[in-house]
Amino acid sequence: MTERPTSPHRNVELKARIDSLAEARDICGQFATFSAREQQVDTYFVCPHGRLKLRERGDQPSQLVAYSRADATTPRASDYWLVPVVEPATMKAALAASLGVLVVVEKEREVFLYRNVRIHLDRVVDLGEFVEFEAVLAPGDDEPAAARLVADLAERLGIDPSARVEGSYSDLLLVKQRGGR
Repeated sequence: MTERPTSPHRNVELKARIDSLAEARDICGQFATFSAREQQVDTYFVCPHGRLKLRERGDQPSQLVAYSRADATTPRASDYWLVPVVEPATMKAALAASLGVLVVVEKEREVFLYRNVRIHLDRVVDLGEFVEFEAVLAPGDDEPAAARLVADLAERLGIDPSARVEGSYSDLLLVKQRGGR
């Protein structure tokens, strides 16, 4: 029997808008390894602390993702739980009935790997194109070093600091749905 962790995972993240997925893909191909291409549907639920979403990934196993992180345009730490879901439709219905659905985010994601960093090239429905860096931390890893690596990778991709995104895709989509930019 595989034992589940009793504490959350941790990573350091940075997200930014980009002008061209093709250009970002070309740059990533020079130093990172392509890992996967996925269609993802993230259903965010109303919750009092952090964020809670059900991630459905086509033919990949679904996951319940609970996470907490500060909203900032600098590399920031995120604590998260990943829980495998064998009956996503039932889980979604139960959570929707008990918590309520906040928003649904649909995206195409390409994943590149560089050292301990997952680089996500995302095309998000109704929002546009983004890059997201996630430096996965193991116990004892140097968090400031991970933040520096993420910042260095953003610079390597030519990410202008003004293009950085403070919150999550769910936040951006909610603003847009309420008539914002």
